[in-house]
Amino acid sequence: MVTDIKDTVRAVEAAAVRELLPALPRLLALGEPTHGEDTLLELRNDLFRQLVEQEGYRTIAIESDCVTGLLVDEYVTSGTGTLDEVMERGFSHGWGTSAANRALVRWMRAHNEGRPASGQVRFAGFDGPLETAAAASPRQSLTALHGYLAARVDPDLLPCTAETLDHLLGSDDRWTEPGAMWDPARSVGRSAQATELRLLADDMVALSDAQTPHLIAADSRDERDRARLYGRTATGLLRYHYWMADPSPSRLSRLVGLRDLMMAENLLALAERGRVLVHAHNSHLQREKSTVRMGGMPLEWWSAGAIVNARLGDEYAFLATALGTIRHQGVDTPGPDTVEGLLYALPEDRCLVDAARLAAALGDTRPAPRVSPWFGYAPLDPAHLADSDGLVFVKDALTVGDRTDEARRGVVR
Repeated sequence: MVTDIKDTVRAVEAAAVRELLPALPRLLALGEPTHGEDTLLELRNDLFRQLVEQEGYRTIAIESDCVTGLLVDEYVTSGTGTLDEVMERGFSHGWGTSAANRALVRWMRAHNEGRPASGQVRFAGFDGPLETAAAASPRQSLTALHGYLAARVDPDLLPCTAETLDHLLGSDDRWTEPGAMWDPARSVGRSAQATELRLLADDMVALSDAQTPHLIAADSRDERDRARLYGRTATGLLRYHYWMADPSPSRLSRLVGLRDLMMAENLLALAERGRVLVHAHNSHLQREKSTVRMGGMPLEWWSAGAIVNARLGDEYAFLATALGTIRHQGVDTPGPDTVEGLLYALPEDRCLVDAARLAAALGDTRPAPRVSPWFGYAPLDPAHLADSDGLVFVKDALTVGDRTDEARRGVVR
């Protein structure tokens, strides 16, 4: 069986991805089964560099705030700000503390130095300014969209003044109330002010669309794309806050679905500009329905990847990632009857597996689902092995200390 599986294995390289897929897609999604492991992010960085240098990819999109990500993009394209500033302010979810993310931003800035805009690489966050359990105030996106339109169209066409927006928004603390996740009554999302803001946001997005011929002639594509991003974010946040105030049993399922819908809309917009490498949790990129337990309840929803795949078809490809061990989190050597266990028996520390050929090699053999002792790691679901275009397998997630010890022992990976 190991011999049969070995025939499905390639190196994790851009050339191998190109051979694996019928054609390189506009959106190439690389999943991860857990967050915060620099071993996985370093693999992502290596693959992105190869895709840029060999295959013409120009954007990387990660599971981070789409609005704060604009700061990172400004830095890598024009040098605005400092590396320390963009790592602190340009990432959400704590991703700015990652050494691998810092290395990515540093490489992108160095790559772009002296290059024309057409040859530069771009950075994007594609998550909304939210976690499933909390959402930001829509102030930043609403006021930025209003300011963009006020500077470019007849002021009589605007649905409101900046002062009206400020009054309706009120204190940002109202929007970020931490208790609203579990108590819908504490959410501001269905207040009279929030309801009016949803209408105004919709009107401003419609005005921007209606003025497209004028805006194309008057402005750069980057400015128009940024305004569209503000519009998507404002309407998405207001929609999210509205459903945070919903007392029905389907509330949490709707919220996780709305978050991925915002992700999908951002990815579709990025795809309009060219080839993108997308990196996020497997559950946000897979084609099958995603599931999770939250507050003791089982939730399921269509992921951003499933939505994008339904829209783009062959222009979307998904490489899931599976891990052998995360020993510092208590995830030890996988059982030999699991997919991870079969791959762990191979000599490669990391490899790209043809998922369809692996499923065929397994035949009627049904690998056991792996059970993780740590909530932060989601093992591969063997029932959906063939639903991905490929599987990236990493044998061990190593800490900085692990790598230092290996270096002292002369271990080469």
